[in-house]
Amino acid sequence: MHKNDTKPFSVWDIPLALVLLTRLPVPRLPENVFARQADAAWAFPVVGMIVGLLACGVGWAAMALTLPPTAGAVLLIATLVISTGAMHEDGLADTVDGLWGGFTPERRLEIMKDSHIGTYGVLALIFSQVLRVILMGALLTAGLYGAILAACIISRAFMPVLMATLPNARNSGLSHTVGGPSVRTVLVGMVLAVVCAVVLMGSGALIAILIASVTIAGLAGLAKTKINGQTGDVLGATQQLAELSFLAVAVAAL
Repeated sequence: MHKNDTKPFSVWDIPLALVLLTRLPVPRLPENVFARQADAAWAFPVVGMIVGLLACGVGWAAMALTLPPTAGAVLLIATLVISTGAMHEDGLADTVDGLWGGFTPERRLEIMKDSHIGTYGVLALIFSQVLRVILMGALLTAGLYGAILAACIISRAFMPVLMATLPNARNSGLSHTVGGPSVRTVLVGMVLAVVCAVVLMGSGALIAILIASVTIAGLAGLAKTKINGQTGDVLGATQQLAELSFLAVAVAAL
C-alpha cells in the first residue's frame, strides 16, 4: 500500500491526473507535485469527465450537422484517442498480446513491453473499436450523451482499484512509478464516479457499473494468474473494457 506524508487531497491532484492520463496542455507543475501521483488517483474520474465533455461536444456537433451517427461516433472516439494519446488503447493491445502470447509470466511481460503489436493486439483493437463505434453511435442516435460521459468517468475510476488491489508485476514502467493508492483514495474516486454516473443516467447506471465491475474483476483475476499482478498496460485495458461494458449495458437498456 502506498504511504507518504503528503495531505490526502491537493489542488494539484486534478492537473497532475491530467498529466498522467492525457496529452491535454497543462501548465508546468512543480517537481514536488509528482510525489503525489498515487494520491492523485482519486481525480482519474475527473479526467474522464474532462475528456468526455470534449468528446461529447464533438459528437453533438457532428449530429447537429446531420452527419450519420456512425460518423459522429468515429469523431467522438477520435477525440478521446487524441486527447489521451491512445494510451488506453495501446494498453489493451499490449495486454492481450502479452496474456495470450506467452507461456510464462516473464515472457508475457516481455511481450507486453515490446513496442511492436502482434496479431492478438491488432484483433483486440479492431473488435473493441468497432464495438465502441456501434455502441456510441446508438447512444448518439438516442441523444444519450450522459451515458457516454458516464462511461468515460466510471471507466477511469476502476484503474485505481487495480492499482491498489494487485501488486505491480514489474519493477519499472508508469504503474510502478505511480505506486499504489490508499483505500481512501480509491473509495473517494469511486464514490465520485458513481455519483456522477447516477446524476447523468439515473439509477440505471448502477446496473451498468455492476456489469463493468464483473468485467474488471475477471481481468484482474486473469492478470494475477498470468503475470502475477498489474502493469500500466493492464490499467489501460481496464479503462477500455470497463467503458465497453458500461456502454453495452446502456445500449441494451434502450
